[in-house]
Amino acid sequence: MSYNLLKGKKGIIFGALDERSIAWRTALRCHEEGAELVLSNAPVAMRMGEINKLAEIVNAPVIACDVSSNEDVTNLITKTMEHFGGGVDFILHSIGMSINVRKGKHYTEIDYGFNAKSLDISAMSLHRVLATAMKLDAINDWGSVVALTYIAAQRVFPDYNEMADAKALLESVSRSFGYHYGVKKHVRVNTISQSPVKTTAGSGVKGFDGFLEYAEKMSPLGNASADDCANYCVMMFSDMTKMVTMQNLFHDGGFSFTGVTEAVINKM
Repeated sequence: MSYNLLKGKKGIIFGALDERSIAWRTALRCHEEGAELVLSNAPVAMRMGEINKLAEIVNAPVIACDVSSNEDVTNLITKTMEHFGGGVDFILHSIGMSINVRKGKHYTEIDYGFNAKSLDISAMSLHRVLATAMKLDAINDWGSVVALTYIAAQRVFPDYNEMADAKALLESVSRSFGYHYGVKKHVRVNTISQSPVKTTAGSGVKGFDGFLEYAEKMSPLGNASADDCANYCVMMFSDMTKMVTMQNLFHDGGFSFTGVTEAVINKM
């Protein structure tokens, strides 16, 4: 059901890989709510995924962007403004990558060169996108930026590895830049700390299935799905949340504030 919450709004969605990804589901919901979109992903992800299929459904251009490149980010935002004839009203940052995880390196033995790349792509890319957007005046007054994160930024999940550090940095960038963009243009910047979701990216984490089952049993409402998260993103992009900024918003069925549940005790 559509409520026209984003009618007339324009936005950029980063990170849609395939039908299971949160960014993909969010793009669909934004389109249903009346938004016009530009889709973007890294060149390698675009070759691996099915983003052109999504582009046809939501009638959006696809612009490749390596978010670790200043030139690529500038190109993306410039072309987006040309496409729309002006600025955007919202951006979804759904980006994460860990070379150390891919190569099976334990957290205590990470390669620091790989780590720098992981932090750059997974966290500092948000800073790069926001800094470029501010320089080009690409986000309209009262715009909204959302980045997807995970509670491993606050708690230890051993197999989440260096991505926990990346998410902590991502949340810090959101708060710090949220202040500056709020003062300058009333642009709000928030992170959504989502339940584990069986996406292509999430499934790459060691022991993910057990992880998913545990979270389900520890959450009074159960795990929030990708579609649930898409709905939350729509709300955050809408004018209904104009005074919410610099927040890390838990969207996890109550997992984040539950000490233990009967289901977990019974399992033990």
